[in-house]
Amino acid sequence: MRNPFLACAAVVLTAAALAACGSSADGNDPEAAGAQRPAASGPAVPGPSATPATGPATPPTEEPPDPGVSAPAATAEGPKTPVDEIAPATGTFTKKQKEYLKDRVPKGMDPAAVLQTGQETCDKLRYLVKADRDTAVGAIVTGEIPDAKDAVAGLCTQHQALVDEAAYGYPDGKHSGKKLRPGVYRSASPTTDCSWQIEGAGGKELASGASDTGKSRKITIPDSAVTFTSTGCYAWLPEGAAG
Repeated sequence: MRNPFLACAAVVLTAAALAACGSSADGNDPEAAGAQRPAASGPAVPGPSATPATGPATPPTEEPPDPGVSAPAATAEGPKTPVDEIAPATGTFTKKQKEYLKDRVPKGMDPAAVLQTGQETCDKLRYLVKADRDTAVGAIVTGEIPDAKDAVAGLCTQHQALVDEAAYGYPDGKHSGKKLRPGVYRSASPTTDCSWQIEGAGGKELASGASDTGKSRKITIPDSAVTFTSTGCYAWLPEGAAG
């Protein structure tokens, strides 16, 4: 289930996105200090926009980045442009930008368009973390912000703590076996139809609960847990990891 903050991030800001894509860097990019932002040779290809969902959160007044004008993700099968051949139409790429683009630029695709996708991921994280940190981490946990790990490592390292915390979270669904980590967890931006169940050996119920308030709840996954199932809670984050 999509989060309302991400639905707000679908507000169309085409002019702003294209302006960011079309500017060659002047060294003032807050997401990659000293990095140049090369111009794409053509307009970005529209991508899927977020679907609205119910939830308790109210978005901040800052206008969010627009995922609707994202450049195409460079995950297509086929030969990739060698890293030593990756160059923008104008300006230059920084070392970190080149590292991010390595093995990500399909032959024939403008590398600046691929870079724009990663930069938009950083923009979304920056917007979400200002609104609600748990929502930002939850969006990584659920995969609603894809490519977050690589984008953060290469383009916006100030958000690394979000990625690190997300690695220990749980999205809605059923989790079992070695994937279970004992500890205290809090729900991130749950819906008003949030429920959970923890079972031990032989399907014995160890804990369960539900909440219709839309407010964060805490649960404890014990050492004896075998399965953990969550519905409508969006994501669960390890307690004590926020900061």
